[in-house]
Amino acid sequence: MQDARRSREGVQAPRRELRSTSSRKWVLLSPSNTVVPDCFGPVTAEAAQRDQLLAAMQRLRGRIYLEDGAIEAGHLTDGRHRVDLDEGSWHLLVVDEDDQVRGCVRFHAYPEATRFSELNVARSPLAYSAQWGGKLRGAVESELALSRRLDLPCVEIGGWALAEEIRGTSEAVRMALAMYSLSQALGGSVGISTVTRRHCSASILRRIGGNSLKYDGLELPPYDDPQFKCEMEVLRFYSWAPNPRYEVWIEEIKQELRATSVLADGSSPRRSQFPNSTYDPLAATSPAFGNKQSFADLSD
Repeated sequence: MQDARRSREGVQAPRRELRSTSSRKWVLLSPSNTVVPDCFGPVTAEAAQRDQLLAAMQRLRGRIYLEDGAIEAGHLTDGRHRVDLDEGSWHLLVVDEDDQVRGCVRFHAYPEATRFSELNVARSPLAYSAQWGGKLRGAVESELALSRRLDLPCVEIGGWALAEEIRGTSEAVRMALAMYSLSQALGGSVGISTVTRRHCSASILRRIGGNSLKYDGLELPPYDDPQFKCEMEVLRFYSWAPNPRYEVWIEEIKQELRATSVLADGSSPRRSQFPNSTYDPLAATSPAFGNKQSFADLSD
């Protein structure tokens, strides 16, 4: 029935075969000092094990980024690419049958009062451009205002790294789609990401629903990043608005995440209830919205 409806609407229904191989599995690392919501599967509050996987993830990221020329050896600490955001973020890891980390992506949610200057994107070369810096700031501040109106967190997605053997495979697409699934499971979000065009990363994320940031109707352009030695884009993602052709897969991955093992740091082993994971901004009603507003009104 759902596939038939998609066909009538001119949307191609995806093949239902985007599954992980039996030799790989997912592991979620929760942010430090965070209560894990009950929308996920088994939680292990074991700081040592979490730290071990976090370090392995940083070593993978360091190796891949170094090989790509995105960083220099001096940016690494004991072979690890460490950033301040890592401890306070969710990390989705691909782990092989030998428990080696083969892929990773980071999901960092900011508190409501966060300002543009506190975001990672504020340190991008585009932010320092005389022509585009003010426009980037205005575009991001518009997204922050949207997140506050919707009472949803603004998140930054980054730290994407894949071992050579899973690049260009379904696992790469699954990890990208999982950011929608994770966001929906956590109640929804307004997402921003600085994305490399290397390894087709930007094109994959655009295909599943990412869009360029805009300021006053003007699309922000790609830019050269001298640190990472590649061309980058700033994309935005709305958890409720992926490319419709991938919705079936996103829902399947969301169910898979609910059974995925979560490693916590041991400081907050308790569970908590989380907001409704089927948030729909078109149905939002509150004094801030008045009655139902169109999505176009909310995203202006």
